[in-house]
Amino acid sequence: MGSRKCGGCLSGLLILLALWSIIVNILLYFPNGQTSYASSSKLTNYVWYFEGICFSGIMMLIVAAAFLVLDSDNNYKCCQSENCSKKYMTLLSMIFSALGIAFSGYCLAMSAVGLVQGPYCRTPDGWEYAFEGTAGRFLTDPSVWMRCLEPAQAVQWNIILFSILIALSGLQVIVCLIRVVIQLSKILCGTYSVIIQPGII
Repeated sequence: MGSRKCGGCLSGLLILLALWSIIVNILLYFPNGQTSYASSSKLTNYVWYFEGICFSGIMMLIVAAAFLVLDSDNNYKCCQSENCSKKYMTLLSMIFSALGIAFSGYCLAMSAVGLVQGPYCRTPDGWEYAFEGTAGRFLTDPSVWMRCLEPAQAVQWNIILFSILIALSGLQVIVCLIRVVIQLSKILCGTYSVIIQPGII
């Protein structure tokens, strides 16, 4: 009962993190609340990977929903033995946890690359990635941020939102890893056996 309650809390946390990921990713399309840059494709290319909307958002909502079903008291018994059913529920939980790690890990990686690359903005030389060749050194040197003339405060906008996406997807990875640990502890600590004995089914 305790593990199910814990699993339900983790699933609820995943849903909350996924919804925030969607919101933050959408904000990246509208620097300072302006829509003109998205319509003219004058945004960093990493916002078009939909890492927060699709992978850390919608796909993680699906994973969280699967966890809620697997943790419920009324889940489907896939075979006659209760031990057999628990075995397959554990297996499915491990599979969805691995998928969750993959989806959120993709968002984390793409957001990190987008953060290091810097924004696509108008400089005195025209529209370009003003800090692409700096290997992220511009992140700790606010004096060079003024090189981006448009959108206004584009550097701050990208740094804040991509950093939030990294944090949200990182937390999702941790939650999914916790679920893996919980399932492994059930197996290794003998909460129930995942090996079906002959004649049980």
